[in-house]
Amino acid sequence: MAQPAAPAGKLTRAVDGGVEGPECALVRGYQVGEVADFGEFVRTALPGLLRYGHALTGNPHDAADLVQTVLEKVGSRWTMVQRKTGDPLAYIRRSMANAHISRWRRTRKENLVADIPDAVGPQSPDSFENEPLWQALRELPPRQRAVVVLRYYEGLSEAEIAESLGVSQGTVKSQASKAMGSLRVKLDGHYEGRGEQ
Repeated sequence: MAQPAAPAGKLTRAVDGGVEGPECALVRGYQVGEVADFGEFVRTALPGLLRYGHALTGNPHDAADLVQTVLEKVGSRWTMVQRKTGDPLAYIRRSMANAHISRWRRTRKENLVADIPDAVGPQSPDSFENEPLWQALRELPPRQRAVVVLRYYEGLSEAEIAESLGVSQGTVKSQASKAMGSLRVKLDGHYEGRGEQ
């Protein structure tokens, strides 16, 4: 029998650090105790994983595919993941970043086109995907995008990002610096161009 999903507000507050309690412990490394049931973990962590996936991939459909692919692999090895990793959520984030980078490497050549298609699919009125910041973020290389998303969107420390991505803190700092420099250049050009009109 399916249990109701955990309210998204609890996860948001736990990720943002605004509340302490069992939800926060579940999302932030199991400080209270391990969650034996993979389903319970997924119900609690899914909204945050989907947000992270959306920030990585640039759209909710690819994000859902990415999360499903990673959770399917992790679910079959849940006991081992809990036992051998200090933080299953960090392991899943790292797996998502790695899977996204692998998918990007496989498909980037396939996505290059000579002409931009005229027809664009319907967009929701509140879609932020056409915002300059979002467009600039999508143009970053996957590793830089992952660092920016984890740092500024999820609010993780450099140490947590390094653990999540399996890299050193120095790599996190350099990737963040390169990404922020690239975003500044892209966004300065956008706003300068708008000011001249």
